[in-house]
Amino acid sequence: MADQARNVAILGSTGSIGCRTLDVIRASGGRLCARALTAHRRLDALVRQAVEHRPRWVIATDERLASAHDWRGLPAGTDLLVGADRLPEVVQHAEIEVVVAAIVGSAGLTGTWAATEAGKTVALANKETLVVAGPLVMELARRQGATILPIDSEHSAVFQCLQAGRRQDVRRLILTASGGPFREHSIEQLARVTVPEALAHPTWQMGPKITVDSATMMNKALEVIEARWLFDMRADQVDVVIHPQSVVHSMVEFRDGSVVAQMSPPDMRLPIQYALTYPERWDSTYTQLDITRPWCLEFFPVDLERFPALTLGLEVARRGGTTGAVLNAANEAAVARFLAGQLGFHEIVPACQSVLQHHDFDPTPSLAELWRLDAWAREEVSRWVCP
Repeated sequence: MADQARNVAILGSTGSIGCRTLDVIRASGGRLCARALTAHRRLDALVRQAVEHRPRWVIATDERLASAHDWRGLPAGTDLLVGADRLPEVVQHAEIEVVVAAIVGSAGLTGTWAATEAGKTVALANKETLVVAGPLVMELARRQGATILPIDSEHSAVFQCLQAGRRQDVRRLILTASGGPFREHSIEQLARVTVPEALAHPTWQMGPKITVDSATMMNKALEVIEARWLFDMRADQVDVVIHPQSVVHSMVEFRDGSVVAQMSPPDMRLPIQYALTYPERWDSTYTQLDITRPWCLEFFPVDLERFPALTLGLEVARRGGTTGAVLNAANEAAVARFLAGQLGFHEIVPACQSVLQHHDFDPTPSLAELWRLDAWAREEVSRWVCP
């Protein structure tokens, strides 16, 4: 990397990944610079971040909230932009070298698409981008010379493990899952899960939507789809195992039977730093694995009857087309309804399955068609909510 600081735009800077990215920038000793920050609702936090990091731009994507906010605390030299339609002009600006795509959900596709179109390096935490439009995004990246580096701990692990051999020698990718808080619950117990219980993840600290996805294992289903497109694998080359300790983040099995695993503490700052500094590795002050003490690393098969979300993920990875956009939108809507107390935990995945089964499948959709089906799927989930 050059001596000059590398300019980073963080899309979703006030969220879990965004805040940890700023931790990495803060610890970089000036080698990384937060040049642009964006937020949707947490505008007070955005201003505090701007005061500390002095970016050139901050973008408030919710125009209504932005118009009512007091922006007098913004530091001199920081320009305020309002509206999601301002994202492309910033991420495509010549000053921006790396774009951290950390906006949760399909809303993150707009900024990621713009950065990819401009040939930027995209540090991708927004798995929904590839779930919704994987083939279109990866083809755009190839055409424009963009680099997509994964931030998800599982995909970062796979990316690192793949460097141990040739792609043509890969037999399968093995994504690990903690199993969430309910991996030993019966189906009857799952029907009684409350919102506070679903938000109590045993290992990771994440936002509410992703935490619920982890509890249903929809998060892992989406990661299977992401891995299928990101690494150009067939759906039957991506497997999942339960690994409660969250130390082995994923594995790659090669044709000779060798399995290469990536291990580290469950700290998102590690894959974030790797994506921001690749192909270099920098020293870090984060938690290190103490391999001098006794360890017990366990692996279990996934119970697909208990966690049918994974079956949906494998189906979508196999079929492609419009299925990813529909599954993702239905899940976002269903999780929002659950968090609002309008849908049972055990109803989230059946609602997604029903919407997926009843949509008009198109194997080669345009981006406009994917957005249309995104809106349709969200509306369909509302039919599951009792008046």
